[in-house]
Amino acid sequence: MIEDGGVRAQVYPVILSGGSGSRLWPVSRSMHPKQLQPLLSDLSMIQETALRFADASRFPGPVVICNHEHRFIIAEQLREAGIPPSLQILEPVGRNTAPAAAVAALCLQARDADAILLLMPADHAIADLKAFTQAIETGADAARSGHLVTFGIKPDKPETGFGYLKQGARITGIAGAITPHKVERFVEKPDLATAQGYLQSGEYFWNSGIFMFRASQFLEVLGRLRPAMLEACRAAVTRGKHDLDFFRLDAGAFSACESDSIDYAVMEHADNVAMVPVDMGWSDVGSWSSLWEIGEKDAGNNLLHGDVIINGARDSYIRAESRLVTAIGVENLVIIETTDAVLVASRDQTQLVKEMVDELKTRNRDEHANHRRVYRPWGFYEGIGGGDRHQVKHLMVKPGGKLSLQMHHHRAEHWVVVRGTARVTRDDEILLLAENESIYLPLGCRHRLENPGKLPLSVIEVQSGGYLGEDDIVRFEDVYQREDKAAE
Repeated sequence: MIEDGGVRAQVYPVILSGGSGSRLWPVSRSMHPKQLQPLLSDLSMIQETALRFADASRFPGPVVICNHEHRFIIAEQLREAGIPPSLQILEPVGRNTAPAAAVAALCLQARDADAILLLMPADHAIADLKAFTQAIETGADAARSGHLVTFGIKPDKPETGFGYLKQGARITGIAGAITPHKVERFVEKPDLATAQGYLQSGEYFWNSGIFMFRASQFLEVLGRLRPAMLEACRAAVTRGKHDLDFFRLDAGAFSACESDSIDYAVMEHADNVAMVPVDMGWSDVGSWSSLWEIGEKDAGNNLLHGDVIINGARDSYIRAESRLVTAIGVENLVIIETTDAVLVASRDQTQLVKEMVDELKTRNRDEHANHRRVYRPWGFYEGIGGGDRHQVKHLMVKPGGKLSLQMHHHRAEHWVVVRGTARVTRDDEILLLAENESIYLPLGCRHRLENPGKLPLSVIEVQSGGYLGEDDIVRFEDVYQREDKAAE
């Protein structure tokens, strides 16, 4: 908390988790994007972001803004990290960072009129947490003084993939170990020669995309600069509804909101913007090459992850997710292996991965969206194999988890319990199955799978029929209150 004329102004971490991370395909996919992946450690990136605010005496549980399709896995990952969100706001559609900031500010202002928001993406790396903490302390005091705060990263190379902030005059009277400055101007991503000039001048900083401000101050400026956006966001919050542990924005109102970044909509036009310069080992982890840059490398300057064996490889990033990968004599490559796709790219061309993802969409391929393992609130299912009129899956149901009560028009199913105990509903029957027992579910029957035990339940599911798509589900009852048909 920050002292504010006798009033303790609380800083609320707000984590933006709406991106798809397409430049980190094939590990990152739209249904399980990079912020939900363990790319830097054994923790996912959103877990690492949340754990920066683990001190409950200073920060409440974070506010998370995310796509409704990711809501359960984000809630579960933050529960596993011991940092459950104080509020999880669900966006029906993506509308960029300015509307996301607005709905967070509206929700927090309703709770705390003096709320200070610390707004940050879920998928950034920060190596020096002490430096970040010092920057937060300075930023909070600047926000208390009425500034809209952005954090500028001291550059260490002429980067053409980031926007820049030109440092202006010093701002006096702000507490903290770091002196904030006015922002003279925001600069778009430069070419290499311009970026080299920025680096040499010492006056330019990378735009981190991390912001801090009073909720009331931000809403006042947004209302002056983009009144239609503010009114759409206000309507989305006012008409929104609570759904289990989530808050759903009104779909109609939020979909009607214009899409824009907080930089374009507010920061570049406001006259009270302060920049807190900081050198904290920051990376936006925007490509495989950026991951290579911040990772620990071997004697050949290679970053290796998973079951990888090399001979004579240099300056490469090789990642194995599911099987052995070997490389001989390669240089300056990125090789990424997953269960259903392999990426091979020159390390200096990884910004083009997004174009490959767009090509997959054009060809109506599913690999841009889903992995073979698909997460659900009850656990996950994973494709094992299939062919003409049949498909085999592995289902893992968490203790206490249950699938929806459902039926299929086009397929029958056979369940075999390989670990744990299963409670199965089949029309009017309720049966308990132990390991190595099985049950047949004929086409058209109402059925449900539950795990009544204390250990994970593993089931092999064999489907047979003329159509095996995930949208062949008629749901009668769902404890998770899901509305999408293909969500078992």
